[in-house]
Amino acid sequence: MLRITELKLPLDHADDAIRPALVERLGIEDSELLELSVFKRSYDARKKFGDMPFIYTLDFSVRDEAALLARLNNDRNLGVAPDVRYKPLTIAAEQQPAQRPLVIGFGPCGIFAALLLAQMGLKPIVLERGKEVRQRTKDTWGLWRKNVLDPESNVQFGEGGAGTFSDGKLYSQIKDPNHYGRKVLEEFVKAGAPDEIMYVSKPHIGTFRLTGVVATMREEIKALGGEVRFQQRVSDVLIEDGQLVGVELESGEQIHSRHVILALGHSSRDTFRALHKRGVFMEAKPFSVGFRIEHPQSLIDRARLGKYAGHPKIGAADYKLVHHAKNGRSVYSFCMCPGGTVVAATSEPHRVVTNGMSQYSRNERNANAGIVVGITPEQDYPGSPLAGVELQERLESLAYVLGGSNYEAPGQLVGDFIAGKPSTALGSVEPSYKPGIKLGDLAPSLPDFAIEAIREALPAFGKQIKGFDLHDAVLTGIETRTSSPLRITRGEDLQSLNVRGLFPAGEGAGYAGGILSAGVDGIRVAEGLARALLQGQPG
Repeated sequence: MLRITELKLPLDHADDAIRPALVERLGIEDSELLELSVFKRSYDARKKFGDMPFIYTLDFSVRDEAALLARLNNDRNLGVAPDVRYKPLTIAAEQQPAQRPLVIGFGPCGIFAALLLAQMGLKPIVLERGKEVRQRTKDTWGLWRKNVLDPESNVQFGEGGAGTFSDGKLYSQIKDPNHYGRKVLEEFVKAGAPDEIMYVSKPHIGTFRLTGVVATMREEIKALGGEVRFQQRVSDVLIEDGQLVGVELESGEQIHSRHVILALGHSSRDTFRALHKRGVFMEAKPFSVGFRIEHPQSLIDRARLGKYAGHPKIGAADYKLVHHAKNGRSVYSFCMCPGGTVVAATSEPHRVVTNGMSQYSRNERNANAGIVVGITPEQDYPGSPLAGVELQERLESLAYVLGGSNYEAPGQLVGDFIAGKPSTALGSVEPSYKPGIKLGDLAPSLPDFAIEAIREALPAFGKQIKGFDLHDAVLTGIETRTSSPLRITRGEDLQSLNVRGLFPAGEGAGYAGGILSAGVDGIRVAEGLARALLQGQPG
C-alpha cells in the first residue's frame, strides 16, 4: 500500500473526482489503480480570500508499486503507507487472573480500557459511580431546566464521562507512535459514529450521537464477558504490603482484585481524597482557570472563512488562540465548540462550573470557547497534592454566590469586562447557558492576575479574529475543570509508583485531555495490565 499527500481538489468537487485526480497525478491508467481510500481530508483556512481547496492524503495500491516508486522517486509526497493496524496482545487461558480485573470509571478512558480487556478475554468488571447514559442525560437536563442537581449523575459523572456532554472532539496533539488513535476511531465507527471521523482533519461526533455510541460499546463489553455496574461509587482501596488487593464500595461491599485500572474523571474529588488518605502517591499539576466566551457563530465564520463562510462542506468554523500577557501569564482558547452551547457542568452542590458542548450538526447560533489562564502549583497553590482541588472548590463556590446561589452563572459583556465596569443588560448576543446568567462584574471571580491577563488578551485576540472583542460578546463564569489538578503518578510499567496492581489512567489521573487521548490512554493501560499478567505478576 502506498500513500500520497497534498492532493488538492476544489471545495465543490464531485464525489467521484478523487480517483481520476489521483490517476492523473500518478500518470497511470485507471486500470492500474487497484485500491483507494481517503486517509485524511483537510483545508487551509488561511486561504479564505482566495481559492481554498480540500487537501487529501490517500492510501492506494497499484499493480507495480516498485516501478511507480522508482519512476516518481523525486516526489516527496509519495511513499509507502505506514501500517496503522492495531496489533492486539494475546492472553492464554492459563494466564488469566484468578480475580477479574476492575476498571473504575466509565468515561472514554474506562470504556476503552474495559473494551480492550474484554477483547483480550479478561472479562473486566467496570464500576461507574453514575448512571447509564440515557438516564444520566435526563438527570443532566434536570439541572439545566429545573435547577436540580444530582451529585452522582450530571455532566461529570455517569456512562461516557465528561466527554459525552462536549463537542465530541476526536482529535489530539499527543504522540501516538502505535496508532492507538486509529483504533479508537475504528471502534467508534463500529459502534455507530459517522464514517467520516476516520479521515476528516478535526473529527467530532456531538453529544446526541455520542450517547448512542457509548451505549453500543457497553453492550459489546458485556457480550465479550465483561460486566458494567452503575451507581457503584468506590469509596476506598484495599492495600496490603504495597499491593492493591481490591476496592470497597460506598455500600460497604468489597470486591477483590489485584489488577485495577483507575480511570477516574478530573472531578472525582472524593476519590482523590480517599486515595491520598491511603498514601497512594500523587502530586499537584498545572491546570487553567477562566471563563466561557460566546460570539455569534456567523461572526466567527466570516472572520475565519471569508467568502466560504457557511459553505456546507466546511461547516461551522473554529479557532485556536494564545496570548502571552505582560504579567507573565499565558491566556489561550480551550475546548472551542462551534455552533454550540455553554453548559452547567458542576457535580457538587452550591458550586458553579461551565463547559462547552456541540451537537454533530453544530448549528446553534453561538460559538463558544474557554478563555483560560494557566496556573501552576509552584506559583498559585503550593503545599498538598490536593491544593489544586481546594482552589477549584473555592472558586466554584464563589461563582455560585456571584450567580445568585441558584446555579445561575455570573456573566459580563466583553466590552464591560475590558472597561472594568459591571454589565446591567445584554446586547446583541444572547447567552446559551442554562439555568441562566446573572449579569454583573466577573473581576471578583478569579485571582487578580488572571483577570488582568484576560483583559489584555481579549483585544489582542480581536486583532487575530475580527470582532472577537465585540462589546456585546458574553463571558460566562467560571471554567475551572480544564484538566485534572493533580497527577496520580505511574511508572514505566503504567502502575502506581507505590501501589502494585493499581494502574492510574486517563484525564483524572493526569494522563489525558479529551476523548481521543483518554481513549488512547485506556488502550495503553489495558495493555500494561495484560503485560503484567504475561510477566507473571500474581492475579
